[in-house]
Amino acid sequence: MDLDLLANTLAGAGEPRFRAGQVWAWAARGAGGYDEMTDLSLDLRARLAERVPFSTLTVTEQAEARDGTVKTLFTTGDGRPVEAVMMRYRDGRRSLCVSSQSGCPLTCTFCATGAMTFGRNLTASEILDQALHFRRMEPVNHLVFMGMGEPLMNLDAVLEAAARLPEAGITHRRTAVSTVGWIPGIERLAETPMPLRLALSVHAADEALRSQLMPVNDRYPLRDVLAACRAYHERTNRTVFVEYVMLAGVNDRYEQAVALAAVLDRRAFKVNLIPYNPTGSEYEGSSREAIAAFKAALEEHGVRATVRLTRGRDIAAACGQLAAQT
Repeated sequence: MDLDLLANTLAGAGEPRFRAGQVWAWAARGAGGYDEMTDLSLDLRARLAERVPFSTLTVTEQAEARDGTVKTLFTTGDGRPVEAVMMRYRDGRRSLCVSSQSGCPLTCTFCATGAMTFGRNLTASEILDQALHFRRMEPVNHLVFMGMGEPLMNLDAVLEAAARLPEAGITHRRTAVSTVGWIPGIERLAETPMPLRLALSVHAADEALRSQLMPVNDRYPLRDVLAACRAYHERTNRTVFVEYVMLAGVNDRYEQAVALAAVLDRRAFKVNLIPYNPTGSEYEGSSREAIAAFKAALEEHGVRATVRLTRGRDIAAACGQLAAQT
C-alpha cells in the first residue's frame, strides 16, 4: 500500500501515530485486506478501504511454471508494467525476484527488459507491494532486487523498501541487490548499516566485449567497478557475487574464464554462472559441457564458482526474461 498516503490519511482522521504501524504489521504478515485487521475499529477499516487502496499495484496476469515458480505481471496506478517472480525450492526456500523500475534504461543486449521502453523508477511502496503480493500466498524468506531495472539507480526507494522486509519474513542477510556496475550506488550501498548482499553483473572480463554486451561499461569500465566492489568488501567484509551469463561462442571459452579469474580477488568475489535463458536476442546459451568446463577453469585458478539453477523458464520467468509480456 502507499505508506505515505496511509500515514497522512490516519493523521487526517485524528488517529494516533501507532495506527500506521498496526496496519503495516498486518500487511507484512500476509493479511489479505483491511477487514482482517481485527485490532482496528470497523469504522476505521471501512474508511481505509475507501481512501487507501490496499495495494499500489493491480495484478494483470499470473502464471505458474512446472517447477512451481510463479510470475506476476502488475500494473501501477499510472499504467506502467512491472513483473516479479517467486521461486519455490525443495528445501523450503521461497525466494522473490522483484523489480525496482518499470523497464530499464541500460539496454544490456542479452536481456529482455533492456529491450523494453523505460518507464520510471518505482516507489518504495510499489517495490514492497510486489513482495507483499507473494507473502499473501505463503511465507517468503529470501529476496533479490534483480527483476526489471537497475536497483542502484533507484537506491533511495530500494533501501526504504529493504528496511521493511524483515517484518515480512525476509532478513537483510537474505536480501541481495544486483547491479550492472553503477559505481555511485555501490559506494552508497557500502555505507548502509543494513547487511545487504551485493551482486555484480560482469558477463565478460574483456572491456570491449563487456561494452558490446553492456553499454554501461563505457560509462563505468569494469576495472573501476571492480575497484568499487573491492572497497565495498573491505568496508563490509561481505562477499560480492559475480553474475556471469553463459553465451555460446561469445564469453564461454577457457581463456575467457582465465581472464575472469585474473581480475577477481579470491577473497572478495564468488562467481555465479547463469545458463542463458532465451529472450529473442541474437545469442544462444552455452552447452552444459561448456559451462562445466568454464566453472572448472575458474576453480583451477582459485575462484569459487557455482552454476545457478534455472527456474521458471517455461513461463519466461527466468533470469533475463522479464519483459512484461502477457
